[in-house]
Amino acid sequence: MAKGVALAGVVCALLAVAGCGGESGVSAGASVAAYVEAPLCAGAKQALGRRGGKAGDVRVRAVCLASAETVERVDLATIGANARRATQDSASVAYIEAPTRPSFSRPIVESASIAVIRAGSGAAAMDRLLKAISESGTSGSLRESVREALS
Repeated sequence: MAKGVALAGVVCALLAVAGCGGESGVSAGASVAAYVEAPLCAGAKQALGRRGGKAGDVRVRAVCLASAETVERVDLATIGANARRATQDSASVAYIEAPTRPSFSRPIVESASIAVIRAGSGAAAMDRLLKAISESGTSGSLRESVREALS
């Protein structure tokens, strides 16, 4: 029984690798995510809505993050959890944050090659992201292309 389970695991791993193929571009109709800090989320969603939720043939969704700031303090644990959430999503291409404080999330997010966009306006940040996605083409990693375009 254990030998059969091990063999099934090997076969599944081989199929997964074979399914990856040699192409790493973005196909039409693909869906990506932008993680957006709470104060910028409404503006980012408005900008995304004006473009029909798309950048070229790529569907884009804005994921609103938990608020990490109160009048009295900044919750570093929430900032870290938000950043880790973005890195755990394989569809994530950007992390949009406000420039009101030092970027505690940047080291976490950039370690996963995700672009960090610091902007005072969620709409302006989303417009920049949508433009970068539209201009990225279909070859290579979209995440890397977006990061390079926005750096």
